[in-house]
Amino acid sequence: MKTIKTETDYAEALADIERLVDVDPAPGTADADRLEILALLVRDYEAKTFPKTKPNPVEALRFRMEQQGLSPRDLVPLLGSRSKVSEILSGRRALTLSMIRALNRSLGIPAEVLLQDQSPELLKDDDAGIDWSRFPVREMVARGWVSLRSQKELREDPESIVRRFFAPIGGPSTVTAFYRRTRRVRTGRAMDRYALTAWTLRLAIRSVGSELPRYIHGSVTKDFMREVAQLSWSSRGPLLAQEFLENHGISLVVERHLSGTHLDGAALMATPDRPVIGLTLRHDRIDNFWFCLMHELAHISLHLHRDSEGFLDDLDAGTGEDASELEADMLAGEALIPEAVWHTSPARNLRSPDAARHLAERLRIHPAIVAGRMRYEGKNFRILNQSVGRGEVRRLFQEPDSAS
Repeated sequence: MKTIKTETDYAEALADIERLVDVDPAPGTADADRLEILALLVRDYEAKTFPKTKPNPVEALRFRMEQQGLSPRDLVPLLGSRSKVSEILSGRRALTLSMIRALNRSLGIPAEVLLQDQSPELLKDDDAGIDWSRFPVREMVARGWVSLRSQKELREDPESIVRRFFAPIGGPSTVTAFYRRTRRVRTGRAMDRYALTAWTLRLAIRSVGSELPRYIHGSVTKDFMREVAQLSWSSRGPLLAQEFLENHGISLVVERHLSGTHLDGAALMATPDRPVIGLTLRHDRIDNFWFCLMHELAHISLHLHRDSEGFLDDLDAGTGEDASELEADMLAGEALIPEAVWHTSPARNLRSPDAARHLAERLRIHPAIVAGRMRYEGKNFRILNQSVGRGEVRRLFQEPDSAS
């Protein structure tokens, strides 16, 4: 694999990365190795071609806080008081020499970084600590999420592009909140925090751009979820589910995952009264769609409130010791196929298409859902390949890149 030396090489590498991300290769395969190497080559080229400026003092302080797991309260002995900590982190107060010495000595932040011009007017609203150049701007532009004013802007002013992207949902404080706010991420792989932020902002933007009825907190119950699941019986079930949820004030947005993320879905509050479910459809199967949808609905039912953190899910990863993920898996399973029904059904042992159809008719759900459960329970994903609805979901939805 050749080193990236020109803009043409760079464009070809980005296109190759986009193709491989869509394939989502399994770890350890040749494609997975190629994707990893390409990402390193692109990162190296960008570091040389688009050099980053030195972080300002507040950016450096927030980065070190994140590294060491520090809260604003931990800075009080170094900066003097809670009010001073708050003013410094928001850019309303400049560091004094005694504060700079304390931060350098205690946190190891280089003095040359802390001594940079800190005039409050140079700090932009509420966005201190964000490195705008780390957002996946080229991929966002390629997907049509935001338009360019010129090619020069892409190279020299990524911040302006990102600011235009999130403008529909508010000022810098909004993107800062999405970036800084802790979210529960279920994954077994490293995730790019800036790509995750861009993707969740995209969900919020698409959600708030639609007029929906008011969502009633507490309305998503197990019976509600079963009613949604029974829409799967139709060949247009995923679209019917989207319409059903929108009629109850819940946005269902289909949006491909970005490079550096490995997501199946998400549940979050775009506003205090607008829950959003995002699905990537990276596994284009009927059984996968319905389990992902039920899992995110379970998070809305059990865990999401007006001011709560969101959930980002790579469902290939296990639940580990996360009680919230285990609860969401269990409720999703109950909504689709109740345990009491499963344990008395021939489908539990027969592993045949006829058994899947029989149980599906009994529950009034799509046979692919039962086939998926049979594959999962038997830990055998080579069986019933023709029964899980491969390639039958993505085509139902408008291409995410062109969706409003």
